[in-house]
Amino acid sequence: MLKIIFFSVKLYLYAKISVVRIMAESEKTMQKNIPLPKLSIIMPSFNSGRFIREAIDSVLSQDYPWLELIVMDGGSTDGTITILESYGNKIRWSSGKDRGQGHALNKGFAIASGEILGWLNADDLYEPGCLLAMGNFFNQHPEIFWASGYCSIIDESGKEIRKFITRYKTWRLRHYRYNHLLTENFLPQMGIFFRKSALAWAGQIDETLYYAMDYDLWLRLGKIEDPGFINQKIGKFRMYSTTKTMSGYRKGFQEDFSVSKRYSRQKPWLIPLHRLNNLKIVAIYTLLNFFSVLKIKKP
Repeated sequence: MLKIIFFSVKLYLYAKISVVRIMAESEKTMQKNIPLPKLSIIMPSFNSGRFIREAIDSVLSQDYPWLELIVMDGGSTDGTITILESYGNKIRWSSGKDRGQGHALNKGFAIASGEILGWLNADDLYEPGCLLAMGNFFNQHPEIFWASGYCSIIDESGKEIRKFITRYKTWRLRHYRYNHLLTENFLPQMGIFFRKSALAWAGQIDETLYYAMDYDLWLRLGKIEDPGFINQKIGKFRMYSTTKTMSGYRKGFQEDFSVSKRYSRQKPWLIPLHRLNNLKIVAIYTLLNFFSVLKIKKP
């Protein structure tokens, strides 16, 4: 009798485990059969001939089945157009005078046909496999409007630099809070993707901003919901002396501060915290620039 009871229980457990396994396998199969969302990458460009081929190749070399790259050029005269023409129908592009980077982005987003949008500047790069990671993430999380991974910093030659800044920003990203974002822009621009519907909710890029147009958009998206986090390196931010970030970092952080104040009116105690963070970052950048000059002058 005991053997019969034992055998019945064993049979029941085996059947239950089998059903669970079948359901799990079925769910995996369903996920595999769900088509990946179309990605549209907007690349604003102006006289970026030095780096733009590498930037384009970092997009086109991705193993992603449904991809659109749109280059919005501001009327380059440095050979950029010849490079764009060499890609034939692999990319969409236009060139003509515009009102700046924000205007170029808005024009690109308006004609994009993808469900998920990304933005890569013409001197930055995507990491291999990052688009597939993003597409899968948005597939698995249909409720999420926007998401971010982390990024590294490279110099003109592509060598990774300032790793301590990358570690700091990645740590802040992993501990994201909207209030934290109001006190400091730690989100990596090329590491963020969002649904086209999210842009419709948040609104277009503010074309009056020169440095902080990305920060302004993140704060508007953040008011809708917190971003999803992908624990993967998504891109490489190129930092060198003539980039906006380096050549005008004081003005850039001042514009960041002005943008933050727009969204901190109901939380005025956060405004001085942002000011303190700006002073901290400006001091770090000043020291880094000082040591860079010393390194160049050193025989």
